[in-house]
Amino acid sequence: MSSFATGFRRLRGCTALAIAFCLSLVACASRPTEALLPVPATVPGASLVDMLVATTRAKSPDPGILFSGQRGAGLSLDNIVVSIPPDQNRTIGDVVWPKRYPGDPAHEFVTLHVIPLTVDGAEQWFNRAASGKRRVLIFVHGFNNRYEDAVYRFAQIVHDSGADVIPVLFTWPSGGSVFDYNYDRESANYSRTALETILREAATSPQVDSVTVMAHSMGGWLTMEALRQLAIRDGHLPAKLQNVILASPDLDVDVFGKQLQEIDTHRTRITLFTSTDDRALGLSRRIAGGVDRLGAINPAQEPYRSGLEAKGITVLDLSALKAGDSVNHTKFAESPEVVRLIGDRLIAGQKITDADISVGERIEAATLGAAQAVGSAAGAVATLPIAVIDPDARRTLHDRVRNVGQSLGGTLQTAIGQ
Repeated sequence: MSSFATGFRRLRGCTALAIAFCLSLVACASRPTEALLPVPATVPGASLVDMLVATTRAKSPDPGILFSGQRGAGLSLDNIVVSIPPDQNRTIGDVVWPKRYPGDPAHEFVTLHVIPLTVDGAEQWFNRAASGKRRVLIFVHGFNNRYEDAVYRFAQIVHDSGADVIPVLFTWPSGGSVFDYNYDRESANYSRTALETILREAATSPQVDSVTVMAHSMGGWLTMEALRQLAIRDGHLPAKLQNVILASPDLDVDVFGKQLQEIDTHRTRITLFTSTDDRALGLSRRIAGGVDRLGAINPAQEPYRSGLEAKGITVLDLSALKAGDSVNHTKFAESPEVVRLIGDRLIAGQKITDADISVGERIEAATLGAAQAVGSAAGAVATLPIAVIDPDARRTLHDRVRNVGQSLGGTLQTAIGQ
């Protein structure tokens, strides 16, 4: 077969895959264009998320959109307050978009305030928001996100995690279309220095004790590049920049290894969320020439396991977790268990082990009651929605089941790799 025919067949296969992926995301295209128009008031029992939004996007003439997917000339700052319905009216993990303007604050996300800020105005907002809070959470969204997508998703994460933080959103010029992958990639590169500036400003504020940066999908690439750039420029990362959370990162595994060479992971803790059934990263892998994406690896397999452990990176494998996301790309935000873990443990700066998230306790309980409940160690392990890949966690599990494992023929020790 000629090289032309072979190339055509590969292109046709990629196109078919892309079409299937687009069809699975068609619901995302029906977002209302007035989502960011402020409504007059909210309702009793609603929760408010008061955030600072920094963006490298170009302004939109539409007041309901605020910023487009085009690249802006500089960094724009806004204070946005989002109202989230009372907890009894929504499911944790869901972003409930208004069907029309004005939305129903009793059942839908709505915008209460949008205030453009100068640099001085942003400092005043920060001083007010920092009252009683010492931790900053900076969120960087991923590929195919419009401005309003990023705002509402971040509001959901802040509220559902229960994290007591100063929330800062960094949103870069995404085209908001699955066909704009290359444009988005270059827009992420375009925004590296701006994100570096935000990270440095937050980490050097005397009112801040710690900074966590959480990045999703292609935002993981942007975040790692900004961190690498910051480390090279200053010789190290700021001491207060303590936590980096990479959720389903659309990041070439080889590039990630090179980026880590510039970052001291003993000073800055990195936590990685992966899922081998992530369909979005499966498509990205095809586009990238077949190179594995960091967010879709199996961290228990070599060479990944040894490399991650050597760098002290904790990995939470969400492959067994079932969430509402049809492409399995936003499990970290849509799973109540995971989003609360982010608030309870990761943002608080705690190292995650199986015991920390009660996975070890579930294994222990399942093992002790195996005869009545699951009947085997393999069954006990299979019930776990999250697997922690971390040397300390594996030792903790081994200690927990050492005595009871003999009653199950030693299969549990085998299952956890000891």
